[in-house]
Amino acid sequence: QVQLVESGGGLVQAGGSLRLSCVVSGSTISINAMGWYRQAPGKQRELVAAITSGGSTNYADSVKGRFTISRDNAKKTVYLQMNSLKPEDTAVYYCNANARLWYGDSDYWGQGTQVTVSS
Repeated sequence: QVQLVESGGGLVQAGGSLRLSCVVSGSTISINAMGWYRQAPGKQRELVAAITSGGSTNYADSVKGRFTISRDNAKKTVYLQMNSLKPEDTAVYYCNANARLWYGDSDYWGQGTQVTVSS
């Protein structure tokens, strides 16, 4: 069974930084794209950043220049470095991974980690 475990969320003042981590465990053959999504109260879940197995990245316009996504394939871990945080970045952040198992590819989600940015 594949599990994603996030860590690194918390409370930070506007202008501060946080680094989220997400570790994938389980018998995966490989991990394809990985990404971070967020969901604020009353809003739909949205893509924050994504990274392919080859390292290509894309970002939501609202976080470009402030957030950086990276991955360590050997550790099956994806990171999200968040700088210059704003109150509007407050949300539950979810890790997503598309993993290849013996029977095919499937999407998996972490349980979410709360990020709160105070003004």
